[in-house]
Amino acid sequence: MHLFALGLNHHTAPLSIREKLAFPAEVLPKALDSLVSSHAAREAAIVSTCNRTEIYCTGSDPQAALSWLAKFHGLALAEMQPYLYQLDEANAARHAFRVASGLDSMVLGETQILGQLKDAVRSAEHAGTMGTLLNGLFQRTFAVAKEVRSNTAVGASSVSMSAAAVKLAEQIFPTIGELNILFVGAGEMIELVATHFAARNPSCITVANRTLERGQRLAEQFGGNAVTLAELPDILPRYDVLVTSTASQLPIIGKGMVERAIKARRHRPIFMLDLAVPRDIEVEVGKLADVFLYSVDDIASVVEVGKEARQSAAAEAETIIQARVCEFSDWLKKRETVPLIRALRDDADRLRRAALDAALKQLARGEAPERVLETLSVQLTNKLMHPPTRALSSGRGAEHDAQVEAVARLYRLHPES
Repeated sequence: MHLFALGLNHHTAPLSIREKLAFPAEVLPKALDSLVSSHAAREAAIVSTCNRTEIYCTGSDPQAALSWLAKFHGLALAEMQPYLYQLDEANAARHAFRVASGLDSMVLGETQILGQLKDAVRSAEHAGTMGTLLNGLFQRTFAVAKEVRSNTAVGASSVSMSAAAVKLAEQIFPTIGELNILFVGAGEMIELVATHFAARNPSCITVANRTLERGQRLAEQFGGNAVTLAELPDILPRYDVLVTSTASQLPIIGKGMVERAIKARRHRPIFMLDLAVPRDIEVEVGKLADVFLYSVDDIASVVEVGKEARQSAAAEAETIIQARVCEFSDWLKKRETVPLIRALRDDADRLRRAALDAALKQLARGEAPERVLETLSVQLTNKLMHPPTRALSSGRGAEHDAQVEAVARLYRLHPES
């Protein structure tokens, strides 16, 4: 059984491909169960964010996991193949360490991905698909991320995606303080973005969510109000800024809805930021006049601030990661010997029990304890020494020399002294 990872991210695939392979939170339990129950993997964890979909597995056939991924999403493997990467044990560990440390993110050094990785691990634990190897990988992953954050400046001066959303809006409108802002969704990403917009004291904040109660809880944090998604067509014309991030599998804001809103606004511009994967806003909306539509990939140019300084720190982080990858590889190699160690101890215990049974029978017959103990020790010594003695007496040439060296090393013997 081997550990491996496969997936795609913002470096290898455009948003139009990434959204086809996303795993919304409510789908994860079913997906993890399907992946393991189909025998495509023994252990599994799935990381699915706006920038990446990655599967960390243990199993004997990575191709089976790839085929499962294509089948689960109803795609042809050939359609996915150009965008996918497949990583063996050491490279899977290096990749996980880099992702957790913010070195593989759209925003170099960002910290949100670490929380998303921990969420993925919790989902796998709840689904019962975590095992010894993946648990070992992710515990080391989190430790490496902490070490990198503590000993390098890779996260210094980084501009988060939520802060970048405000910067984009400020490129279109002179001041946030005069704007009405609508957030669609009530998850972690919306909360982060809302925090940055609220700091600019906008005129109005509204949260639209499928569940009104959850939307109200978030809106109350910022002195705003909440509505349901069903009210979007009626209220959209009132808002200058719309930020959306839901788990919907289909767009919830279509071209027709936006066209009507623009007409009602008498062509005053609307800034729209779609942070969802799959997208919440139909792509065609971006072609409308007076609409400034940005996706998660469009933010990349805004988050370059301070990148050079963080890249210098990233080199230090890579050194730390390489050392920890070597340690993890050593741990995996030692894990491979566990079945052999178990078999060796089981065999020794079998010999022990056989010798003990014989000794107990001798004592039951009234034989002298001293003689029984002597016989027991001789029998155990002969039986335990038989395999190495036979190895030393067999073979020839290089094979014999290797056996002699191995026995001498295992038993710490130095015949020449």
